[in-house]
Amino acid sequence: MIKKVLISLIFIQLWGCGLATTRPKLEMSLAQVAFLAAKESKAQTLSPGIFRKAEFYYLKAKSAYKRKYFNKAKQYAILSKKFSERAEFIAIRKQTLENL
Repeated sequence: MIKKVLISLIFIQLWGCGLATTRPKLEMSLAQVAFLAAKESKAQTLSPGIFRKAEFYYLKAKSAYKRKYFNKAKQYAILSKKFSERAEFIAIRKQTLENL
């Protein structure tokens, strides 16, 4: 009887810890959309350095999310979004200046 109670308490504690951190679904979605937009604007050829940083952080965010390190995944997703948007902006700016 005591063994069942202890197992139940341990299970409840472990289950409760998993609920303490929320999944960064919004941040991951925004990072994915920003990364794909940068890729679509040909940022990998027009601003390769910043695009590589965005890709690096996006892959790190996906990896951390799969391993359930949600705090790290959120941080990496925010960084990926920042660098993706910057790479997209630079790529669009270079395309516009070439057409003048």
